[in-house]
Amino acid sequence: MLIGSQTVVKVGIAQMDIVTAPSTIRTSGLGSCVGVVIYDSSKGIAGLVHIMLPSSSLAKAGQVNIAKFADTGIPALIELLKKKGASSYKLKAKIAGGAQMFKFSTSQDTMRIGPRNVEAVIEQLKKYSIPIVAQDTGGSSGRTIEFSPETGLLNIRTVNQGVKDL
Repeated sequence: MLIGSQTVVKVGIAQMDIVTAPSTIRTSGLGSCVGVVIYDSSKGIAGLVHIMLPSSSLAKAGQVNIAKFADTGIPALIELLKKKGASSYKLKAKIAGGAQMFKFSTSQDTMRIGPRNVEAVIEQLKKYSIPIVAQDTGGSSGRTIEFSPETGLLNIRTVNQGVKDL
């Protein structure tokens, strides 16, 4: 979709990408997954990673998709942003997702993927001293998010709950 020279870059599940203003970046299908936007507003650059699982220790043997896990995807996105000229000390984050999509009768921790994803994302951002300036996490509904590095707004469409900007 093009509006003037504006492009919407779509990021799929367990993928990441970066954009510069005036383009925007979007991901959909955030259920228990967490969309992590990291941006440098002074440079008009933003990156988005669609985190599926909290830790790469959950990976099956073989090739690890770094964008799939909080502990590998966030550091990789930070490196990508720095290579494109973002200043690490100016980075900020906005996060959304991490819903508990299914009700379980067990309190078993392995079933709490959404909350565990949120915790892992927060832990990684803290590790890199990146402040979370806004978040819309938890609940039990899926989300689609779109971020504009030009305005710094994260547009969130939540299933059955409408739209809001953070």
